[in-house]
Amino acid sequence: MPPGANTPRCGDCLQNPPAFDSTIVACDYEAPQDRLVLSLKFGHHLALAPVFAAMLRDAILRQSHQDLPDFLCVVPLSQNRLTERGFNQALEIARPLAQHLGIPLQPQALHKTRETAKQSSLAPDARMRNVKNAFVPDDQLLQTIKGRHIGIVDDVITTGMTLHEIATMLKRFGARKVSNYVFARTPHHTY
Repeated sequence: MPPGANTPRCGDCLQNPPAFDSTIVACDYEAPQDRLVLSLKFGHHLALAPVFAAMLRDAILRQSHQDLPDFLCVVPLSQNRLTERGFNQALEIARPLAQHLGIPLQPQALHKTRETAKQSSLAPDARMRNVKNAFVPDDQLLQTIKGRHIGIVDDVITTGMTLHEIATMLKRFGARKVSNYVFARTPHHTY
């Protein structure tokens, strides 16, 4: 919701509450930010990640009523996608963000269990089926999740289905709270 909104949740979230507790974004996924995201993700312009992290840090710190998470983790890529791209753009944003906020980063906390279709290629109603049960926590960190507030970092949120599925899984393993920290949000009218 925009700053100053009299409710912290949009109409969609009120009708179908997500498993995550909050989402903070730095900007809308519109020109020129959309081109910057594409440059990072597909053009390998990794120098943009610290810029995104600084903008996201500022958006997080403006939310004075929000407590910071115990640690950050990232939306994982499948092994094939990671090999294809050579890096995880969410991790590239999360590294400097964790430093800015003074919060530990657990880069291997989550794993993707299977290949899924690209969410951007699917209609909104197919996105949930696409990511259902596609994520698991790292076995070594199961005890770290219990009772904790976990921050999930990603580059873009559209329908929120990936982040909902991750939050559902984390809460099933005992997370107390899940907050999303995302660089850009796709405006509702564009999907």
